[in-house]
Amino acid sequence: MSVVPVDFAGPAPRRPAWFPAAARRLADAPAAEVLAWAVTTFGSDLTVASSMQDGVLIDLAVRADPDVEVVFLDTGFHFAETLETARRMEARYGLNLVMLRPADGTPTYRTDGTKACCDARKVDPLAEHLATRRAWVTGLRRAESPSRAGAATLVWDAARGVVKINPIVAWTDDDVAAYVEAHDIIVNPLRDKGFDSIGCAPCTLPGAGRSGRWAGSDRLECGLHLVPEGG
Repeated sequence: MSVVPVDFAGPAPRRPAWFPAAARRLADAPAAEVLAWAVTTFGSDLTVASSMQDGVLIDLAVRADPDVEVVFLDTGFHFAETLETARRMEARYGLNLVMLRPADGTPTYRTDGTKACCDARKVDPLAEHLATRRAWVTGLRRAESPSRAGAATLVWDAARGVVKINPIVAWTDDDVAAYVEAHDIIVNPLRDKGFDSIGCAPCTLPGAGRSGRWAGSDRLECGLHLVPEGG
């Protein structure tokens, strides 16, 4: 796909008038209720972003709508285990799966550094896709890292002009583990090898939380969740 760089410094789209009331009402709502609201409110203008670390978010989403769109950012540098997990998810759920891939000649970590690589292979492709949608669902959780500790269930993603929905934002690691066990959820096998967070193979080592991402640096985020937002 051809990706146009995103200008996050440009004028921010206007937040919908109904947003504050919805954000308050859903702030502490169960994940299933949040996703039911999302499906009813946005229909085919909703997309679910999955890193294929596990199938918790996907399982919850397809319970709300079996045909919901699921997006996976295929950067070209994923572990083989992650790509196999995506295939297993697609087979189990019959997913409406969209694979977003970068264009030839896109910057890489080797020649352009990790920020340029993440921007070109994750941030920009997702932004281009979201330009055709009204809302996106993420598996972001407060427990994952200090950079996510203040996350809310519903966020106005001002730079992209869409609603960002984090239905499991309040879940602890124990909550995730309990859901996996109760519903026989597919889990990326790298989780059993010490990878608490799974990114691209060249930049990820085993580690607690997100400490294994961009190993050897103090970086914790690729940029997908580091754009101007408004509650």
